[in-house]
Amino acid sequence: MKVSTKGDYGVRALVELAHHYGEGPMQSAAIASRQEVPEPYLDQLLTALRRAGFIRSVRGPQGGHALIRAPEEVKLSDVMLALEGSLAPLACVDDPDACTKTGGCVQRGVWEQVRDATLEILENVSIGDLAEKERKRNRNGGRYNI
Repeated sequence: MKVSTKGDYGVRALVELAHHYGEGPMQSAAIASRQEVPEPYLDQLLTALRRAGFIRSVRGPQGGHALIRAPEEVKLSDVMLALEGSLAPLACVDDPDACTKTGGCVQRGVWEQVRDATLEILENVSIGDLAEKERKRNRNGGRYNI
C-alpha cells in the first residue's frame, strides 16, 4: 500500500482536530498551519472527510471543522479506505477479473495477505492514538509552536 498526500494530509488534519476535540469548530487555516498542509488542498480534503462522515463543518466567522466522533473511535483503517480507496497492493486482489493472467497467478495469495495484514494494523490504530503520540513527542522536545 502506498499512501498519497491525500491520505497523509487527511490523517494530519484529523489528528489536529483530535487535539481540539470537544472545543468547538477549528478553522482550516489553523489546521493547515499546525499540520504543515497547504490550505487549498486541505479544504478539498476536509470536504471529503465531511462527506465520509468523520467531521462536521460549520460556516461563518465562528465556523470551522470538528470531529463527529471521539478520536479513539476513528480507526485509521476507515480513514484510509475513505481517502485512498482499496488497501490492496494490486487491483486483482479485490477484483479477480482484473487479473491479466489466465487462471490467476501464484502471487495473488501473497498480495491478499499483504492487504489483510495492512488492514489489521490500521484497524488497531485510532486517530486518538496518533494524537496522543504527537502530544508526547511535542512534550519531549518535538515541534515548537508559538
